[in-house]
Amino acid sequence: MLRTIPNQITLARMASVPLFMFLLLSRTPLTTILAITIFSLAAISDAVDGYLARALKQTTLLGKFADPIADKLIVVGALISFVQLGELTAAPVMVIVAREFLITGLRILAIAQGKVIAASFLGKLKTISQIGLVLVILASRYFEWGRAGQTTKYTFLYFAVALAVLSAGEYFYRSRKLFSEQP
Repeated sequence: MLRTIPNQITLARMASVPLFMFLLLSRTPLTTILAITIFSLAAISDAVDGYLARALKQTTLLGKFADPIADKLIVVGALISFVQLGELTAAPVMVIVAREFLITGLRILAIAQGKVIAASFLGKLKTISQIGLVLVILASRYFEWGRAGQTTKYTFLYFAVALAVLSAGEYFYRSRKLFSEQP
């Protein structure tokens, strides 16, 4: 199970989170470029490991479990780092993090009832918006964007928070029967 290429990619993505955060928090031009590179590779690897798992017929329970966790770790690690760096305030980050906990809990409840909650279009769009937010902030830390950088950052932030809330609502609405089936 650990030997499949998709699982190795997913585990490497998880292992990259502490290094990414260390580089980001080091605050030098070189470490910022390295942080951008690691985050970009992690974002690309998310699509690659899923594609390879399907193409090579190597989907595993570990992959189904670890892949969404790896996605959450790299994004949440970046967002928490941005709070420490003063790029973001805690409130919108907490909305995004809370959504991830709630949906993970919902998926655990579904699994306990023998059901699976598949990713929705809004959920995938939420992930893309969060990756975009992180990349915008990373790029603006290296390149001087001035006022346009702040506008772009806040546009992405509001979009990511809105999609976090909307996609959570959608998941809970689609899964409402899970709560009525409790003994």
